[in-house]
Amino acid sequence: MKKTILAAAVLLLAAAPVYAAPSINGSTGLINTPSADVLQEGQFSLGYHHLKEGGVGSFNISLANKLEVGVAGFRYDNDSNKENQTYFNAKFGLVPETILTPGLAIGVEDAGNRDKRTYYAAASKALPFGFRIHAGIGDGRYDGVFAAVEKTINPVGIITGNNVFPATTLIAEWDGDRMNYGARMAIVPGLKIDAGWRHSETYFGLSYTY
Repeated sequence: MKKTILAAAVLLLAAAPVYAAPSINGSTGLINTPSADVLQEGQFSLGYHHLKEGGVGSFNISLANKLEVGVAGFRYDNDSNKENQTYFNAKFGLVPETILTPGLAIGVEDAGNRDKRTYYAAASKALPFGFRIHAGIGDGRYDGVFAAVEKTINPVGIITGNNVFPATTLIAEWDGDRMNYGARMAIVPGLKIDAGWRHSETYFGLSYTY
């Protein structure tokens, strides 16, 4: 019985991300959507995502236990017909994720309402065999329910001969409007590369969490 419980715990922990990473909208999360993950006290993250119409730079920091605040700057190309925007975001972790129960968090994106202020609640739960599911509800850009599933191909980097295959997670999400797909690779502890298909266009990003 103890061996069974231990094996289940290992599988669940392997499914969870080792380091949180910012979403395109800035908050710690997936592609477009937030997760219930919150930076641990004393942590910060930096990120940049390149989109077809411009780029997004983000900075998040944990100001107190379970409290993450951040900013995301959207800078668009001149021919995109979009105005540059700066989002101020905040997220509070209500309940930490455990082996048996999901993590829960509430938050706000674009608190200054420069584009579309959005309040949300999110839940995240690791499952066996490298899967992790996320679900949430929000107003604004999420317009109701959003959800995502992650599949960790390998929770640690794999060395084969002279080649190294980084720890990689595949992501599929519904952001309240469209489906998005991506992959997140952990190059070294804290450093991640993102790439995928968002709103029918490609994107890629780089983030560092310390």
